[in-house]
Amino acid sequence: MVTIADVARHAGVATSTVSYVLSGKRTISPDTRDRVQRSVRALGYRPNASARALASQRSNVLALVIPLRTGMHVPVMMQFATAVVTTARRFDHDVLLLTADEGPEGLRRVAQSSLVDAFVVMDVELNDERVPVLRDLPLPSVLIGYPAEAAGLTCIDLDFVAAGALCVDHLADLGHDSLALLGTPSAVYERQTGFAQRTLTGFTEAAARRGVLGVETPCEHTFDAVLQTVQQLLHDHPGITGLVVQNEPIIGPLLDVLRRLGRRVPEDMSVLAISADDVAERQVPQLSSVTIPAEEIGEQAVLSLIAKLEGSPVPELTLVPPTLTPRASSTAHNPQPTNHPKPVRGD
Repeated sequence: MVTIADVARHAGVATSTVSYVLSGKRTISPDTRDRVQRSVRALGYRPNASARALASQRSNVLALVIPLRTGMHVPVMMQFATAVVTTARRFDHDVLLLTADEGPEGLRRVAQSSLVDAFVVMDVELNDERVPVLRDLPLPSVLIGYPAEAAGLTCIDLDFVAAGALCVDHLADLGHDSLALLGTPSAVYERQTGFAQRTLTGFTEAAARRGVLGVETPCEHTFDAVLQTVQQLLHDHPGITGLVVQNEPIIGPLLDVLRRLGRRVPEDMSVLAISADDVAERQVPQLSSVTIPAEEIGEQAVLSLIAKLEGSPVPELTLVPPTLTPRASSTAHNPQPTNHPKPVRGD
């Protein structure tokens, strides 16, 4: 195993000089720093994480806060978590996963324990009670999502306002003038979770801009809930020919419900999902979709935290532009009358 002494001999410098180059605790001349770094690469030296943590008074652990709340779709959250963990390991950091919904007190407890160096915080609400604590804590943080008042924070997210608008524009460009957003469960809206509220904003504003009908309804995750929701939706708005779905667990049941109600996809009903690509691609027919870039966002969150730990500036708000991939589930609206079974009002 290569040691710091081996690097020092190879570079022709003192062991302490190598230590200063690696820790950044003292200013070293550019020539010496380059010579040490070349020796590190040539010998394949990897600093011992524990020793480095002791020297820097850091734990080399990041806290990932994912409170498992009602209405959350855990597989999506775990995609973000995997990206955070994978990226953290590239920088010799481990991740402490915090899933209990402890609110501000949980942040204070973990910060005071000296277990972690920084926080990645998810499931951010518009009026999130954790925000004032994050501003006051001595540890840096990055939010995946952003609250209504984001000044002084570092936030990264998909631009969900643009995503909602992009879905409307796609369907309106295909000639659909009566659209619905099948959204998250009611509990997610009641908490004013940022991604759901911003998608709704983008959807409704774009519908008004394009002069089309745009209605929204939350939907729970059970098959019976999907059936009743769609039946009620088509009873109240029988002219709907385009559905935007921001609720991954209901995608499969929704396609089954549409078949039961005599609505062919895409001939009678175009369907567009805000979801992971693999979820959209395994449906029959494959769904047009706006992808959720969990890997990109999770990686960017960790890169921003590492930069903050090193004292480098980072942007306060990073919004990833949405990307829409047309597939077989959306097509031009056919205004010819069809003989659909009359939707039955749900009990």
